[in-house]
Amino acid sequence: MIHYSDLQIVLQEVPGQISLCFSITGCPLRCKGCHSPFLWKKGMGTPLTDETFVHHIERYKSMISCVLFMGGEWEEEDLIHKLQIAHTYGLYTCLYTGLNDEEVSPFIREELTWIKTGRWREELGGLKEKTTNQRFVEVQTGELLNHLFQK
Repeated sequence: MIHYSDLQIVLQEVPGQISLCFSITGCPLRCKGCHSPFLWKKGMGTPLTDETFVHHIERYKSMISCVLFMGGEWEEEDLIHKLQIAHTYGLYTCLYTGLNDEEVSPFIREELTWIKTGRWREELGGLKEKTTNQRFVEVQTGELLNHLFQK
């Protein structure tokens, strides 16, 4: 079962979208320099039941265009189910993961509109840096969209 630490309405993580963002707990990657090490502990936070997920979508549906998961790929079946629910509301979907492109399940990818991949590496910076190892991709076309974060 997926657990989340918090949820927010975010404007910058998915360019051109207003996203309902769930910060998922239990991250096994433990990237050095992670800005959210409190998300590493499995089972911490609130269970993201279908009822809770639908409640939040219903509450914010007039404001949002996308549902964003910060992690959760380690709970593949549950994540896929939540992405499918989001689609029934006509919402776009996005996953931020520290995994590399080839490490993300194809079953998760087929439910996503966008995906951000790549471990955090402080010396390379995040998506707004041209030196980053992270990739923000439109899943269906494979188009790299990092330029949307860079000035």
